[in-house]
This record gives sequence, C-alpha cells and structure tokens, in this order.
Amino acid sequence: MKKTLIFMGLCVLLFHTSCETKKEEKKEITQFLVTNPIKKDTIITKDYVSQIHAFRHIEIRALEKGYLKQISVDEGEYVKKGQSMFQIMPNIYQAELQKAKAESKAAEIELKNTKLLADGNVVSPNELALANAIYDKANAEVLLAETHLGFTKIKAPFDGIMDHLEAREGSLLDEGELLTTLSDNSKMWVYFNVPEAEYLDYIMSADKDAKKEVELLMANNMQFNQKGIVETIEGDFNSETGNIAFRATFPNPDGILRHGETGSVLMSVPFKDVIIIPQKATFEILDKTYVFVVTKDNVVKQREISIGGELPHLYIISEGLSENDTILLEGIRMVKNDEEIHTKFLEPNKVLSELNLYAE
Repeated sequence: MKKTLIFMGLCVLLFHTSCETKKEEKKEITQFLVTNPIKKDTIITKDYVSQIHAFRHIEIRALEKGYLKQISVDEGEYVKKGQSMFQIMPNIYQAELQKAKAESKAAEIELKNTKLLADGNVVSPNELALANAIYDKANAEVLLAETHLGFTKIKAPFDGIMDHLEAREGSLLDEGELLTTLSDNSKMWVYFNVPEAEYLDYIMSADKDAKKEVELLMANNMQFNQKGIVETIEGDFNSETGNIAFRATFPNPDGILRHGETGSVLMSVPFKDVIIIPQKATFEILDKTYVFVVTKDNVVKQREISIGGELPHLYIISEGLSENDTILLEGIRMVKNDEEIHTKFLEPNKVLSELNLYAE
C-alpha cells in the first residue's frame, strides 16, 4: 500500500512538472519583428574629397637680372593692386634709358637737317626716308629702355595675400627667378571628382541647367559658412580612376579659406521612387550584403541585395527587393536560412519614425 502511494505521488509530480514545462515552452516562443521595404522619394547627401584653390593664384617672378634692392612687403601680408612689392637695382637700366634718349635726340636733329636738305633738293628722298627710319628706331629704343626700367619695380597685379619669400634683399636675381606667389582669395575654386555613373545621373537630370548648390565641410569637420555653386565640369575623364572633375565656386568674404586647403564637398542628390530599408535589417558576408526575406509560410530566406545609397540608419536598395517583400527587422543573428519563425508585423512608416529619421 505504501509503495502504491509513493508511485501515485511520483506520477502526480511528473504530470505537474510536464504541465509546467509545456507552459514554459509556450512562454518562450519568440516573435520576430518584420516589415516591408518602403518606396518613396528621398534626398541623400554625398561627400567628395576636394582640393581648394584661390580664384587667382600666380607666381611673382623677376622680369630683369640684377640685385634685389628692396622688399616692401612681408610673408602673409594682404597687398592691394598696384602696391610696390620688390625693387631690383635700377642703375644699369636707368643708364640705358638715358643713352637711348640721347640717341633719339641725335636722330631727331639728323632728321631735321636731312629734311632741310631734301627741301632744297640737296639730298634724295631716300636719304630723308632713311633718316626718318633711324629716328623711329631711336624712339623705339627709348620705349624699350623705359620698359626694362619699369620691370625693375614689381607691383601687385591684383589684391591678394602674399606667400613665402623665395629671395632676400641683396640676392642676385636671374631673369624669371621666383620671388613669391600671390593669391586672390575673394572667392575659391573647389575641385572634386565624381564617378562616371553619378556624372551621368547629374548631366541627364531634368534640372541639369540649374545652378547646383553645394556645401563645404572643412578639415576641422565644421561646415563652411558660405554655399557654393557648381559652375564647370572638366572635358575628360581620368582613365585611371574613372572620375571626372567638377568645379564649385565659393565666396570667401571672411578670408577663412586659403589656397591649397582640403575638405569635402557635400552635394544633395535626389532619388525618386526608391526602395528604402533600415540598415539594421542587413548583414554582410565577405563583401556582399544580405537580408532575410520572410515567405508567406514564415520561413526566412537569405537574399543578396545591392545598395544604391546611404542615409543615417537607412539604405537605398538598387537591386534585390521590392516594396511587397517582407523582411526580418530584428533578431538576424538568432535565425538561420530556411528556418520557420513566428513574426510580428510593423508598418514601414512606424519603423522609420522610431528610427528618428528625416527621409523626404
């Protein structure tokens, strides 16, 4: 009797344990969040590494040989158009000018004497013409000497900022020797390279003739306080990179930008009727990107996708998905390909709003 009671007690205990186990199993069933890709218009901002150049950037070189007598400006100084910058020793050129003027005066006297003789038919008209030619040549020599003397004083050809001094006072200069460079930074030309596919999208767009506004992210990760306009596109693609250079012009009223700086051009690119999914719904294997598509029978199927653009927390999908597909939103690492799961559907717009995104 005692054994019978013990056996019955064990059965009751086992039955109770089995029920509790089944309850726990029911509680442990996981529901995975799924959603649909959404199709809509949006804008992404692409960034391109850029080189910043002054609107005008030239080399200032010595136009004559001689000793550098005087430097009137300093490195980094802002100079005005016509301001004196360098003076080359002018003595030799002054002497040549005086010599040319004296020869011109002598030729003038000779011409007058020959004209008097020609009027009296003492000399032929050819001699008068020769005297006149000699006089014209002497005047040309005066102009040439004045030009050489003028070249000894080097003035700023435009308003700008002077760069490093390449010569010092007392240096013996050769003709054409570099003295410094001068940059007009009132506006800046910013060059950036665009891949061929993006160039074609740009040039074939409906608003290709409109002024395209861009922004500039400087090297300190701060955005420049002026907007630029894309003005020109170079004529040839770089055969090695497959890129073509765009040029944007930025006003630089505060002189923040300098020649030779780097940065990133930020250009807004519109996308119409594109498929968008959250980035967290994707995973990578080697260099390929995948999502789990959920079938009508709640079976997950691994599918490769192609990404056409990127927004904060979002991908624009160029191939692999449609708005009618159902994709696994969370728990990607908890499932395997061809596994059946329990799902809970979330509306795509709700998913986007919970990501705190701004996709227009």
